[in-house]
Amino acid sequence: MALANEIMGSRLILERSSLPFQSRFSIKKRTQRTQFSINPFEPRPMRAANNSGSIVAAISEDLVKTLRMKEEEKAVKFKVRAVVTVRNKNKEDFKETLVKHLDAFTDKIGRNVVLELISTQVDPKTNEPKKSKAAVLKDWSKKSNLKAERVHYSAEFTVDSAFGSPGAIMVTNKHQKEFFLESITIEGFACGPVHFPCNSWVQSQKDHPSKRIFFTNQPYLPNETPSGLRTLREKELENLRGNGKGERKLSDRIYDFDVYNDIGNPDISRELSRPTFGGRDFPYPRRCRTGRSSTDTDLMSERRVEKPLPMYVPRDEQFEESKQNTFAACRLKAVLHNLIPSLKASILAEDFANFGEIDSLYKEGLLLKLGFQDDMFKKFPLPKIVTSLHKSSEGLLRYDTPKIVSKDKYAWLRDDEFARQAIAGINPVNIERVTTYPPVSNLDPKIYGPGLHSALTEDHIIGHLDGLTVQQAVETNRLFMVDYHDIYLPFLDRINSLDGRKAYATRTILFLTRLGTLKPIAIELSLPSQSGSNRKSKRVVTPPVDATSNWMWQLAKAHVGSNDAGVHQLVNHWLRTHACLEPFILAAHRQLSAMHPIFKLLDPHMRYTLEINAVARQTLISADGVIESCFTAGQYGLEISSAAYKNKWRFDMEGLPADLIRRGMAVPDSTQPHGLKLLVEDYPYANDGLLLWSAIQTWVRTYVERYYANSNLIQTDTELQAWYSESINVGHADHRDADWWPELSTVEDLVSIITTIVWLASAQHAALNFGQYPYGGYVPNRPPLMRRLIPDESDPEFASFMEDPQRYFFSSMPSLLQTTKFMAVVDTLSTHSPDEEYIGERQQPSIWTGDAEIVDAFYGFSAEIGRIEKEIEKRNSDPSRRNRCGAGVLPYELMAPSSEPGVTCRGVPNSVSI
Repeated sequence: MALANEIMGSRLILERSSLPFQSRFSIKKRTQRTQFSINPFEPRPMRAANNSGSIVAAISEDLVKTLRMKEEEKAVKFKVRAVVTVRNKNKEDFKETLVKHLDAFTDKIGRNVVLELISTQVDPKTNEPKKSKAAVLKDWSKKSNLKAERVHYSAEFTVDSAFGSPGAIMVTNKHQKEFFLESITIEGFACGPVHFPCNSWVQSQKDHPSKRIFFTNQPYLPNETPSGLRTLREKELENLRGNGKGERKLSDRIYDFDVYNDIGNPDISRELSRPTFGGRDFPYPRRCRTGRSSTDTDLMSERRVEKPLPMYVPRDEQFEESKQNTFAACRLKAVLHNLIPSLKASILAEDFANFGEIDSLYKEGLLLKLGFQDDMFKKFPLPKIVTSLHKSSEGLLRYDTPKIVSKDKYAWLRDDEFARQAIAGINPVNIERVTTYPPVSNLDPKIYGPGLHSALTEDHIIGHLDGLTVQQAVETNRLFMVDYHDIYLPFLDRINSLDGRKAYATRTILFLTRLGTLKPIAIELSLPSQSGSNRKSKRVVTPPVDATSNWMWQLAKAHVGSNDAGVHQLVNHWLRTHACLEPFILAAHRQLSAMHPIFKLLDPHMRYTLEINAVARQTLISADGVIESCFTAGQYGLEISSAAYKNKWRFDMEGLPADLIRRGMAVPDSTQPHGLKLLVEDYPYANDGLLLWSAIQTWVRTYVERYYANSNLIQTDTELQAWYSESINVGHADHRDADWWPELSTVEDLVSIITTIVWLASAQHAALNFGQYPYGGYVPNRPPLMRRLIPDESDPEFASFMEDPQRYFFSSMPSLLQTTKFMAVVDTLSTHSPDEEYIGERQQPSIWTGDAEIVDAFYGFSAEIGRIEKEIEKRNSDPSRRNRCGAGVLPYELMAPSSEPGVTCRGVPNSVSI
């Protein structure tokens, strides 16, 4: 063996070293240092044996094999120990408890959990990976009644000295019940402890006969995979891809693509039929395939699975127990639309009479009519599960006070707050700089008629420009706009024909004051041109000068808020973060091995996304679901989302700097810290977002440069190229021919692509999601739908408006049922679960990778995230930053990285998890 070691050089020496288990990267030279290099990536000392590389070239392979085989015949056997960590459920139902006891009994008679250790080396006799003999997990039956969250078991392997380093482990579950395998650590090898971070459900052999494969935490590019692991690497990916056939079982681990053909339910009624999203007619990203059969009525539609039955996602993508409990508890807050039909009917058409009735939802609760509360609490044992839902003898259902009215009850009424939310609210990504006034539509006049010209004139705004001319305001970057004209106008005829839905296509002009704040100076309201109608297709509303114009102005702002709520939910939130990331996640599991360094980098940013997207298809974006029920667009909401995907979405513009420049909110400037200059200096979303973007980018660059010393390694990385290609050509098939897709040829290309994905999954989603209840829970602030247009003097409704404008205002708002249903849903969406993982955090932070220096670099990234959090706190206390600090002004915390569980209006989770 000594001669073989000399011949083969340092590789064998490193494998048998008494130093901690290390990858080949421990001697790789980095291209540059970064701020996250706590221990800079310097080359480690080389052993003298490394100089034998020239000998290897001179000695024949046959001689090496012969020497090894002779040594293996004399190999000494020794024992190594596995410590296996299994995570228990906190609560089990009767069936689960029964099966658990049965497994404990049968474990004693040989139906147990079996492990096999796989070497990184190939056995020269068989040309197969070296394997240990099977080892049984000890004491399963003895520990079956332990109440601990984590239970540690052990197993003992006998291997010989020629085994080499362990690279994989096979697990067979002969029990009846699945179990969650958190990790395995092997102790006893000369290289030190060997870690297997598993974090996966292991199914019973009776359901899934194949053995489960888990790899060590060592990262390997495909062409550097040890010989003993190459076949297993490809086999595991084949298992995850499946064959594209059949209906998926809930216990499956198969990732595949399909179109959105399960939104409607035509078997119930024609009214619930919906088109397929994904394809020529309605372009859309692809979702996770379930393989369910088609409906009876429409062979192109997939049969739905309705609550409480679960929708298929791969088993490891399902919510863990604490997440399930949080989500289930929050769902109970949506109790109103599940109540007995008589209660539903009694409040269906009920309007709020005044602002006091809205306030009572937070102060006193919803007073249920006498007799209903008993039925409700029999059906929903609320006090046992949700402590924030308060029961009394009168049947109260109380909501937490949204933050928007917590500091200043009337802040939402102010124009400066209305404008501030365009840069510091829940949807700060639509504001753009005005480059041409009046604004110009990009819609085709051949399709939408000649009436596309804006009704805005200089006279509408000249008195609000602090003495500037309109041209001067444009040239000095003082005019901004929130423009929903083109996205809504094509749908307005259909939307306004729906019962109880009325909408305009709005444009809001904002002026940047010398103090750095914005003020709204004009709102344009557009309808499709209709021949024979007395109603004007366009009108412009300006800041009020009297009582009548004040109510008109408030109604105009409410319609803007309704437009904004719809685009926020259907486009910026659902489409751009949830739906558009799903193809990248599916392709990652299908094409990137768990050993691939890029998979390890992306892993925390994919958690729970497939599950929450499946829940959305089931209850939120489905026919007659929450989005259709509560938002102005109704059943045409996903068509609006599809149009935005077709006409607006571009992956190369989804990164923060590119998006800011595209909207004219920033210009490139190499002298600035982030390489660009903001044209609204106090733009909280952009200010804080750029801090996080830069930290993410630096971390990703540190990581990528660790494994890719040059562009050739990226171009020849078969798994990486397959992942990116499948994400585009299958996952985003409707854009596969677009010329704007970034290439993946260089290190910088990969850094940019991964940074954008991590940004969208973490900071961008957080900024768009966790303020939904704090800002939208007070419905007058941003109503999700409007039920009446603004009357003009020729309308019959004008007289009733003049007689009681407040009543008209509330009759335009969502009804009581619509309001409470919406509040319950956005409360759920705004809630952090106790098991949330925030940016800068990872499961098993010290062993998620076997590259110790990358672990150190990640701790550096975490430290930088902590510094960013302190900087955000400092900014929120700076009175010169008027858009986040002032009397009654909410601090901007949606980019603050950490959070407690619950609705906090802060916190940046790693992934799209809610």
